[in-house]
Amino acid sequence: MTPIYLDHAATTPVHPEVLQSMLPYYTEHFGNPSSVHSFGRAAKLAMNEARDSIAGSLRCHPGQIVFTSGGTESDNTALIGTATALRGKKNHIVTTQIEHHAVLHACRHLERLGFAVTYLPVDAYGQVSVQEVERAIRPDTMLISVMYGNNETGTVQPIEAIGRLARDKGIYFHVDAVQALGVIGIDLSSLPVDLMSFSAHKINGPKGIGALYVSPDVVLSPHLHGGNQERKRRAGTENVAGIVGFAKAVELANNGLAEKRQQMELLRQAMLKTLRQELGDDGFVVNGHPQDRLPHILNVSFPGVSTETLLMRLDLEGIAAASGSACTSGSLEVSHVLLAMGLPEHISGSAVRFSFGLGNSAVEVRDAAKKTATIVKQLRSKR
Repeated sequence: MTPIYLDHAATTPVHPEVLQSMLPYYTEHFGNPSSVHSFGRAAKLAMNEARDSIAGSLRCHPGQIVFTSGGTESDNTALIGTATALRGKKNHIVTTQIEHHAVLHACRHLERLGFAVTYLPVDAYGQVSVQEVERAIRPDTMLISVMYGNNETGTVQPIEAIGRLARDKGIYFHVDAVQALGVIGIDLSSLPVDLMSFSAHKINGPKGIGALYVSPDVVLSPHLHGGNQERKRRAGTENVAGIVGFAKAVELANNGLAEKRQQMELLRQAMLKTLRQELGDDGFVVNGHPQDRLPHILNVSFPGVSTETLLMRLDLEGIAAASGSACTSGSLEVSHVLLAMGLPEHISGSAVRFSFGLGNSAVEVRDAAKKTATIVKQLRSKR
């Protein structure tokens, strides 16, 4: 049995070219970039070139890129860093109920510190209304944080419209673009965004490295303290090999963006077509926005079948998928994203996320869909 990996929204395999770019920085170029000798200078040069490359792809200044350990640290730095910097001047944050836990838990932490947070609802497709965002703004609102594309449903938010609103009101705007990078073209020279989070391992780069774009207009208190790395915005010896690999992953993703979107859309449609053939149009429900969505994520509910049971059976068949929800004490909780969308229990409790990427083919996606349909039929027959 050949395993089929359909959980690229969780993490992706490292691209061979990314791995090759990283290897020299584990061996001959292992110096600390803060060291003044030749070993340190070589490492620093590689890091600067990588920063330049990433900034070029995102169309921003290299000095606006802060390297972090990943998306979670980037989100935390954006929220806690701005809140701390503006403490005593402004006290309110606006976000949505469908954000990644890296944002939601950071907001809960800030609430415990005395900050006020408004968690906006979304519609049945998982999209927030710009009008709702505007209504939530108060005189003391300092930050709006809305993710670009949802990691569970793939729904894309109206980022440009929210960004223009934030600019008009003089409010910082943070966007978690961890799931969007490498799938949606990002031009920070024109996008009205002040802070944006990225992670390498979602785009066939290494784990443990990410970045935060910080506009020059943003006042940001460092989240970590120690050295003067990253222009005193993020202390700690830089992950040089990871940074080099991140830059290569961004380069590859940016160069093949249109081709990747087309390929992911074909894989998504192949799975849907096969599911329709095997289960009929009424045999499953697709969750998320029908048009405003990321092409590599497909969230499907199979009413009458438990998410947990289906995922276990899929795993036994060698198919890796996900629920997108948290695991507590060995059992799955219903996704906070699907709950925020107001989906009924028989839909939210039977949802599975398939996500496509490097290495997937239409043949194996159709095979996975057929096996999924067979399992669903078997489980429904036992009710």
